[in-house]
Amino acid sequence: MTKEPRPPLIELCVEGIDGLLAAQAAGADRVELCSSLVEGGITPSLGTVRAALESATIPFHVIVRPRGGDFLYSDAEYRTMVADVGALRGLGVAGVVVGCLTADGAIDEARMSGLVEAAGPLNVTCHRAFDMTHDPVEALEALIRCKVGRVLTSGQRDTALEGADLLAQLVRQAGQRIIILGCGGLVPDNIGEVRRRTGLTELHFAALADVPSAMRYRNPHVGMGGTDLDREYRNTVTDEALVAATIAAARA
Repeated sequence: MTKEPRPPLIELCVEGIDGLLAAQAAGADRVELCSSLVEGGITPSLGTVRAALESATIPFHVIVRPRGGDFLYSDAEYRTMVADVGALRGLGVAGVVVGCLTADGAIDEARMSGLVEAAGPLNVTCHRAFDMTHDPVEALEALIRCKVGRVLTSGQRDTALEGADLLAQLVRQAGQRIIILGCGGLVPDNIGEVRRRTGLTELHFAALADVPSAMRYRNPHVGMGGTDLDREYRNTVTDEALVAATIAAARA
């Protein structure tokens, strides 16, 4: 008698505590907790992490990324990452999400091993820094040598659908040694196809929507950064209905 395949584990990438609450209400299995998703996610505040620990009914992993931009960090930036991992370990989160590269686009094994050591018993995921490596086959072996538990990847393309062939190859290469967490533009219309084509057992998406600010007074002459002044009066939130719909499509 053949066993029914297990439904995929669903991880939601969220910004802040409201995103975590929406994701878990919609049926997510795990959350990646970030701030500033407009930058691709950076380290959230300790206050946010503490609030999440008080409210979460599902595990969450915290991104440790000191800034946007590339994944080639100064010595001072790396020291802050090690300190953040240690602080998060002390708080008792389920895991951390990190990534460090060398200037030539390889996994920085010395720094990744140091972060794994600082994490101790926590789950450690390498984020999409992996997608910026020049040789994904060797990068995966490097992460395995560093004892990283999973890698978040879109198959080195903008979307998982475009990267499906590499994702399938990485799943085969990984075997039972490391988990491939697939991501990249996953929505109800494509998540089932991506899962079938790749054999992924864990899937990651954000399900974001822009909503207008509740502010009644608006100053059209001041922006807090960039040229998109309307951004001050537009919030990006986790769309609970879209989360539920995408999970249902992944498990259909």
